[in-house]
Amino acid sequence: MPDGLRGLGVSPGVGAGPVRLIAGAVPEPPVGDRHQGDADAETARAVGALEAVAADLEDRGAKAGGEARDVLSAQAMMARDPGLAELAGQKITEGSSAPRAVHEAFGVFRGLLAGAGDYLAGRVADLDDIRDRAVAELLGLPMPGVPESDEPFVLVARDLAPADTALLDPAKVVAFVTEEGGPTSHTAILARSMGVPAVVACPGCTGLAEGTVVLVDGGSGQVRPDPSGEEIVRAHAAVAARSAALTATGPGATADGHAVPLLANVGGPRDVAAALAHGAEGVGLFRTEFLFLDRTAPPGEEEQVAAYRAVLEAFPYVVVRTLDAGADKPLAFLPVTGEEPNPALGERGLRMLRRHPEVLEGQLRALAGAARDLPVELLVMAPMVADAGEARDFAAACRAAGIGRAGVMIEIPAAALRARDLAAEVDFFSLGTNDLAQYAFAADRQVGALSRLQDPWQPALLDLVALTAEGAAGTPCGVCGEAAGDPALACVLTGLGVTSLSMSPPALPAVRAALAAHTTDQCRRAATAARAAHDADTARQGARAELPGLSALGL
Repeated sequence: MPDGLRGLGVSPGVGAGPVRLIAGAVPEPPVGDRHQGDADAETARAVGALEAVAADLEDRGAKAGGEARDVLSAQAMMARDPGLAELAGQKITEGSSAPRAVHEAFGVFRGLLAGAGDYLAGRVADLDDIRDRAVAELLGLPMPGVPESDEPFVLVARDLAPADTALLDPAKVVAFVTEEGGPTSHTAILARSMGVPAVVACPGCTGLAEGTVVLVDGGSGQVRPDPSGEEIVRAHAAVAARSAALTATGPGATADGHAVPLLANVGGPRDVAAALAHGAEGVGLFRTEFLFLDRTAPPGEEEQVAAYRAVLEAFPYVVVRTLDAGADKPLAFLPVTGEEPNPALGERGLRMLRRHPEVLEGQLRALAGAARDLPVELLVMAPMVADAGEARDFAAACRAAGIGRAGVMIEIPAAALRARDLAAEVDFFSLGTNDLAQYAFAADRQVGALSRLQDPWQPALLDLVALTAEGAAGTPCGVCGEAAGDPALACVLTGLGVTSLSMSPPALPAVRAALAAHTTDQCRRAATAARAAHDADTARQGARAELPGLSALGL
């Protein structure tokens, strides 16, 4: 595509149409705006607005399904945070009107998140969206969101809230472009799961005039204003040719027959159909949080068994991640100990479950029960494992519950550096490249301004992957982060010694085709070239130079 705006392509494909800018922000209630004297009635209005927003978010999530349900359920929990309602009530008691009190209460929470470290600072955009929806509800204004249009269009915004992204109609929204966001933000993940071309972290895009026709390439990240008709035709033809080249099915393997199982990341039973449709050989990451969100007590074991079994009976091979709570996924029944100045570096994942062993033990028993009498290979792994001692304890808990294969997520640099120690304690590894990059570079994956450091092509991140694969010393070592869904990077990961790749289901065909077009030796040479580079762009270019089949496939 010729010169134009450039951002990060996070969902492949092309889309062309007139720009439609997302609805303007909800106005801030005036400072000093006061109610007329009935504090109880005004407090009830504020609480009612927060609950209405939470219910609307849950309804949107239920309609959208997939990744969106988990994201919007988490947002609904934020809207129902009793601390917000209590703070708004205090301000109303002091005389503030409900809209102003809600706005100021969110401001307090916003400041806490913004100052809590990069990991939680990325949730500020979600909090702002909930605030605007609550204030709009109180003022009787239209909810912020996607504009109406009689024709297909390209949606352009400073950022897109998950509530808006979840219900995009691909028949109307042919692509979207945002100034903010990162490659593993909620917006990017939802876009990939929906198959809508998307570009994030695109400076200047909100300066495009309403109605300007643009051509968006969600693979390269290029946004071309005022393209010619011929350019649009060529872009769509290239995508069509690429789609035709990606029709191969079957197990993942390189051109010389080296097997690389291609697996799907799923968030629950609702994702099974898409994984099967795209040829997943199994599940490489089964996120179990969907069962635990928005509850005051953990689900019972019978409920868990039914939900897990719906996934386990669909595949011959399933890797389950135990509950990953804490940080940006707080649960009412798993309170943290004391105050955490940076929750991302506090009690989350296995750290939290070690303090609440009854929750972990119940989940492990439910998983073992769900797999009973099924012809499935069940593997269970723990998130946020830092050392061999934690790995040993988790493996023992799995064995006590009747689970034969226990593993760990490698998402903390310390675990990657001492992978050999951990390999002696567990049966497999799964590299979570999203969090591994986040912790290695001290760069929250939700912050668009830090997208350079979140790029999975960063040579330092590839070094950590290589160290983990080498330290695994024969222990299976897969990747379940979004990096696995990049066809070129999938070849590099294979060359680094990764033994399986798990990704969003729509990414599977392109990765399968890329591997089939290259030998193991080519993958190794691409990995060597990428690690020899000094930055992500050079690493990407160096690897692609060793992978000629990518161009032939239009990848």
